[in-house]
Amino acid sequence: MKYRTIFLSDIHLGTPGCQAELLLDFLQRHEAESYYLVGDIIDAWRIRRKGFLWPQAHNDVVQALLAKAHGGASIYLIPGNHDEFLRSYLGTHFGGIEVVRSADFTAADGKRYLVTHGDQFDSVVVNAKWLARLGDRAYELMLWLNTHLNRARRLWGGQYWSLSKWAKHQVKQAVSFISAYENVLTAEARRGGYDGVVCGHIHSAAVRDMGGIAYVNTGDWVESCTAVVELESGRLALIDWERTARQARHRVRTRRVRSRQKHLENV
Repeated sequence: MKYRTIFLSDIHLGTPGCQAELLLDFLQRHEAESYYLVGDIIDAWRIRRKGFLWPQAHNDVVQALLAKAHGGASIYLIPGNHDEFLRSYLGTHFGGIEVVRSADFTAADGKRYLVTHGDQFDSVVVNAKWLARLGDRAYELMLWLNTHLNRARRLWGGQYWSLSKWAKHQVKQAVSFISAYENVLTAEARRGGYDGVVCGHIHSAAVRDMGGIAYVNTGDWVESCTAVVELESGRLALIDWERTARQARHRVRTRRVRSRQKHLENV
């Protein structure tokens, strides 16, 4: 698949929860003229706390992005709170990937978007970093529980289920936080004269109109495995690659079962 632009965020390379294999599969199957890496690409918080974790798949993701840059694609990296150390390198190019604070993106239909990670609009991150780091550890624990829970579910033939997604939708404070975050980001876009905002940070993918301003959140590559793409028309669309991959695996299993049944019928 070819697109004008692809937006990715919250990959969290360097953590056990990073779905690097799925992202690598996505990058191999999709091409774009431009890529925006909208923050938290590398998780320096986790690396500082627990040491360097860098499986081959994480390295393969970096190499895939560098290959796209060498192939002529424009790639912009906007640091987030987990890779904020990169904000010391604004304007620097790493293998063709340019580090920028934020971006002013114009789609094919002429609409302008503010592209920002979004952590600077999160009052907890700005005013209480210790609380944000505590929340990050709790999130990491939830991902660990989620991994073991889904291993048990697979033994009984169950499908993948996200514990943290469920918690976000059940806990009213989390829902209120997401809603407030969306309102603050769209208000910032409106003040800047933009038609919309593309962001990440809260691991909650969405493409929706909010009072005439497009709110676009790219999601993450820890749980949802989502990306936002710009179509030739200029419209921004969300791709749920985890669901796409799951459906593809189901189709393969179905074909194998049918093939086996047909073989038994012919015996």
